Amino acid sequence: MHFAVLQFPGSNCDQDCVHVLANVLGQQADYLWHKEESLGNADAVIVPGGFSYGDYLRTGSIAQFSPVMKSVKAFANEGGLVLGICNGFQILCESGLLPGALVRNRSLQFRCEHVYLRVPTADSPFTSDVPEGMQLRMPIAHGEGCYFAEEQTLISLQANDQILFQYTNETGELTDEANPNGSILNIAGICNEGRNVCGMMPHPERASENVLGGNDGRLVFDSMLHYFEDKADLTQAFKVKT
Repeated sequence: MHFAVLQFPGSNCDQDCVHVLANVLGQQADYLWHKEESLGNADAVIVPGGFSYGDYLRTGSIAQFSPVMKSVKAFANEGGLVLGICNGFQILCESGLLPGALVRNRSLQFRCEHVYLRVPTADSPFTSDVPEGMQLRMPIAHGEGCYFAEEQTLISLQANDQILFQYTNETGELTDEANPNGSILNIAGICNEGRNVCGMMPHPERASENVLGGNDGRLVFDSMLHYFEDKADLTQAFKVKT
């Protein structure tokens, strides 16, 4: 599987993503500079964390206008897999690929810590490999991770099972104390209606090797890999049948 990992001025998690995808998972992973206008033959796009354009104006607001994002939007609209992590989640919301917005943390402080996550549904290319009932542990590092959306959007997210990750305490409860940033409904990650675009504030690339304290994050990437493999098998079977 070929991953394109975007690079904006201020990206700082792009190398982490490429390392995990290439050296841990054995996949092809290439950097793609923000001025590029084509995704090449990428099978999936990773929009990494960091501080694109220094977070000027507001997080992700300038990156949405980068030339590469026009191709990312077209790719997503055609069903391509797109994963936005931290600043990448903010960029996807600003670009309209995901609903809602990420605003300043409730505490007005930058939060850098490990959190526990509930996965409400396995029905997505990003969570299909997560065992039912399993609680994930991943790190966060953000100052604007508070997810906000209008009431009708929240109703739609719940009705369509678009909430993929929620902050919980160590025993799996959705408590206010377990919510590190004040996100509505303890939301840590969502997907679009087509289920091919995901944004999440926790960093799975920083939790994909035991040497870093755990590999729960690898389940996100494994889910993407297996989804792509299953899709390729179906395409091949269709070609043989026809």
